[in-house]
Amino acid sequence: MPIYLAKRFGLAVLVAFCVSILAFGLLRLQGNAAGALAGEGASAEDLAIIVETYGLDRPLIVQYASWLGDVLRGDFGTSYFFKSPVSDLIFDKIGNTVILAIMSLTIALAISIPLGVLAAVFSGSWIDRLCSLVSLLGQALPSFFLALCLVMLFAIKWRMLPASGAESWRHFILPAVTLGYYITPPFMRLVRAGMIDALSNDYVRTARAKGLPAHRVILKHALRNALVPVVGLVTVQLGLLIGGSVVIESIFALDGLGYLAYQAIGYRDFPVLQAVVLLLSVVYVVLTLLSDIVNAWLDPRLRVS
Repeated sequence: MPIYLAKRFGLAVLVAFCVSILAFGLLRLQGNAAGALAGEGASAEDLAIIVETYGLDRPLIVQYASWLGDVLRGDFGTSYFFKSPVSDLIFDKIGNTVILAIMSLTIALAISIPLGVLAAVFSGSWIDRLCSLVSLLGQALPSFFLALCLVMLFAIKWRMLPASGAESWRHFILPAVTLGYYITPPFMRLVRAGMIDALSNDYVRTARAKGLPAHRVILKHALRNALVPVVGLVTVQLGLLIGGSVVIESIFALDGLGYLAYQAIGYRDFPVLQAVVLLLSVVYVVLTLLSDIVNAWLDPRLRVS
């Protein structure tokens, strides 16, 4: 186990290091970094001031080392547009993104587990096909299209829920349903496959032979074992939700990290964009590492391999 953990931790650190290089290169990919910062129509004197202020005349490796040192101390620089420390902006916005991710994950599990159980119990029947269809529609429909449909129905036509903002928990319902429905299929398929495998095992047949009620056999004996691999998928999907909510937060004007990244792109606010990309990538790497650890703890075969 310690060797396995050391290998996974080393790989996570390596991936995080590569992500930091990519985040640092966001501004440099523009070619002329000083021109990108100054904007169109900047004079030669303005460009010279920017080069001197931000040390763009130094070797790239020196600039990267200086930037990475500041990041490790929690200093992501100052926003060009908002004129405030980037770390303060991220601290103010990250709560909404985390709330949205947790609500979306809860909705996805609430949909996928019952559908997966029904599809497995009635495997091969029209119920199985219907459950699979309902699940797959979530991934087949573009998330922005589903979001707009929900806004038109629940916010504009029926006026049941707000269409934008983050003032109360009601503002999170529509974006959470959109994201939760979108990630339902992988959970549903995993639960269905696990249930089909569990229902064919000897301990389930023994429980049935003892005369236990069908619902108790399904929920207590089969489902408990079928949910083991779902634990690992939860951490991975949570990372995807935190890092992939840019479109949904922009549609619903939900004031989170995704919406902040969208604003940073529009305003060419590179320090904010660098920080958001780096932070979300590192969060995903950490959650993936936790998923590997949980899976190794639950399944000793992974540690041996």
